Amino acid sequence: MIRVRFAPSPTGYLHVGGARTALFNWLFARRHGGAFILRIEDTDAERSSWDMVAGIVDGLRWLGLDWDEGPDTGGPHGPYFQSQRLDRYRAMAERLVVDGLAYYCYCSPDRLKAKRDEAEQAGRAWKYDRACCELTPDRIAAFEAGAAPRAIRFRVPPGRTSFDDLVHGHIEFDHEHLEDFVLLRSDQHPTYQLSVVVDDIDMEITHVVRGDDHISNTPKQLLLYAAFRQPIPRFAHVPLILGPDKKRLSKRHGATSVTEYRRRGYLPEAMVNFLSLLGWSPGADREVFTRDELVAAFTLEGISGGNAVFNPEKLDWFNAQQMQRMPAAELAGRLEPWLRESGLWEDRYATADRAWLERLVDLIRPRMKRLPDFLDQARPFLVDTVEYDPAAGEKYLSDPTLADHLRVLADELPPADRFQPDQIEAAVRRTAERRRVKAATLIHALRVAMTGRSVSPGIFDVLAVLGPDRVRDRLDRVHHFLASS
Repeated sequence: MIRVRFAPSPTGYLHVGGARTALFNWLFARRHGGAFILRIEDTDAERSSWDMVAGIVDGLRWLGLDWDEGPDTGGPHGPYFQSQRLDRYRAMAERLVVDGLAYYCYCSPDRLKAKRDEAEQAGRAWKYDRACCELTPDRIAAFEAGAAPRAIRFRVPPGRTSFDDLVHGHIEFDHEHLEDFVLLRSDQHPTYQLSVVVDDIDMEITHVVRGDDHISNTPKQLLLYAAFRQPIPRFAHVPLILGPDKKRLSKRHGATSVTEYRRRGYLPEAMVNFLSLLGWSPGADREVFTRDELVAAFTLEGISGGNAVFNPEKLDWFNAQQMQRMPAAELAGRLEPWLRESGLWEDRYATADRAWLERLVDLIRPRMKRLPDFLDQARPFLVDTVEYDPAAGEKYLSDPTLADHLRVLADELPPADRFQPDQIEAAVRRTAERRRVKAATLIHALRVAMTGRSVSPGIFDVLAVLGPDRVRDRLDRVHHFLASS
């Protein structure tokens, strides 16, 4: 059974890079009927509360990435907080010492810093000089008698380590470039290398899908798997996400938190679709997918070895596409919280006027990129009185003959049972012809009268959605406005 994991640190929010990694793991697990595990990599006991990872969890849940095992769901391989597994790491490190594969290191931080500084001043790279690797039993006993702080270092053997990455192919490392790395610090807390390997062993992880920045960690972890005599998972290192300037994505490029995109009015379906194609290709030109279609199409072999660029305009496009494809009833439900927060919601939109609201959604959604775009464009339909934009009024309501033209038009409009765009258009053009004015003159004046603006969806659709009563009320109002001007 395929078992993968997403193992974030409790930073308080889900970065889009982490979200993409979680998504790839989730898609892979769901494609193969495997398990997706959420593990929190906190080795600080004071940070091991669920509250500290709320931002990450909220982001994952918003994206719809559910997990089969984790801190809140439990599972047979828990606990799923690293800070609750410290004794396990210590025991595994001591096991390597007993087996002669690791050793105690009593070097002080001051000594290590001095050696590093000395090497830097000489212009050469420095790695640990194995000062404690071959300590005599008497010397070790003296350190222990004095309760000297000690770390545990892994004894890197000579040779080379290689693996076949599922994205990058064959990768090989010369041990000459690896120092005897620390497994357990002198404060008895594990390093990343130890904890991640022990966790992946205990949780029976079969595939490790993570960012390219972890490639340099892989040879050390492979050595640990061999030292523990445990099966080695398959590794797939996915490309990093870059900003438009081709530098690693960061706050200088804008929002990097998934929850921030939620607050800005993006749909989770759009974010999932967008993130899935950052570094992965389904092998065709198609771009818009449902979640189920992504699961069916996803393969690790489809991941590109090159870095992906986060393009906000492309995300806007995906969001618009998802809104266009979503049933009006569902999109209206997504918009309800925004309408409530803006003070534009009325309870009748959930009952008697629900069909009307969905019709309004259909009218406006082609002009939307994000959910908040609806609020401004729908406002003329959701308020009793519109305010005329001064520039629009001056441009399109300045003709002194308009009052009479619009009064005649009000009488020409079709009755309620035939108040449809084509019938409305026929009435407008008929009135324009009879009054010997350009149809555009009436159309522009109608747009300002109905919305207060010079730009709107198709004016005949606007009138049809507003309905005959509100249209005539607004024609009366603009007539009075023109008469008093």
